[in-house]
Amino acid sequence: MLEAVWGSIETMGQDLTESEWKRHTELPGWTVQDNLVHLSAVEAMSLGRPWRDHEATDLTNVRNEIGKSNEHAVDSRRRWTGAEALAEFHVLTTERIAQLRALDADGFGGDSWTPVGPGTVRDLLPFRIFDSWVHEQDMRRAVGRPGNLDSDTARFVQDMIADAMPFVVGKKVAPPDGCTIVFSITAPLPCEVAIRQVDRRATRVDGVPADPTTRLTMSGVTFERLACGRVDPGLTLAAHEVRIEGDDELGRRVVAEMNYMF
Repeated sequence: MLEAVWGSIETMGQDLTESEWKRHTELPGWTVQDNLVHLSAVEAMSLGRPWRDHEATDLTNVRNEIGKSNEHAVDSRRRWTGAEALAEFHVLTTERIAQLRALDADGFGGDSWTPVGPGTVRDLLPFRIFDSWVHEQDMRRAVGRPGNLDSDTARFVQDMIADAMPFVVGKKVAPPDGCTIVFSITAPLPCEVAIRQVDRRATRVDGVPADPTTRLTMSGVTFERLACGRVDPGLTLAAHEVRIEGDDELGRRVVAEMNYMF
């Protein structure tokens, strides 16, 4: 899946003009090129060659230490052309795939950093698939080139987001016990995710109740944008990109809290 998503990004990038590379995305302060360079920087770090020779001066949009490190990396390539950034991305991702394919079971069980703390190489890979696909979609939306929305990678990411919804419902919204929230995801990868609150804890349940407390219907794209903080929740409601059935107030609270990214 990593090889597939990186190949999809590279294929798209080969057709971009320089003005498209410099077009702003839904990430504050980041262009299409910045999103690509961010992915390159993470893989360079995974290869043992982190970029630590540059410091950005504008940290307006930085929220934490991880964000600061990311900003230093992307700023280091802002004088590059998009073609130059894409060439570096190709070299790094090709080398990284070769490195990963050479690992045996012990290698995948080796120590590795992850965004949530120490782990193994195996633990890291889902995060890299997720991050790469989400940033690919950031890039594609900015240049009006939709794609890679119904692939195995897209389904994998959608499932990861769905698995995070009990945290959103149980910890961030904390509805009364007995409430059920159903996320009805439409095209391109239709699915339904049912969450039930019991003993102040939300869990994903098998089957979809006939009459949930709240049902939220939205496209897969809106589901991803809300969960990853790419859009103002209120705008999706105003534009009818999310339809609420049942408890409207609870539904609006859930939509407002869907962003779980740090």
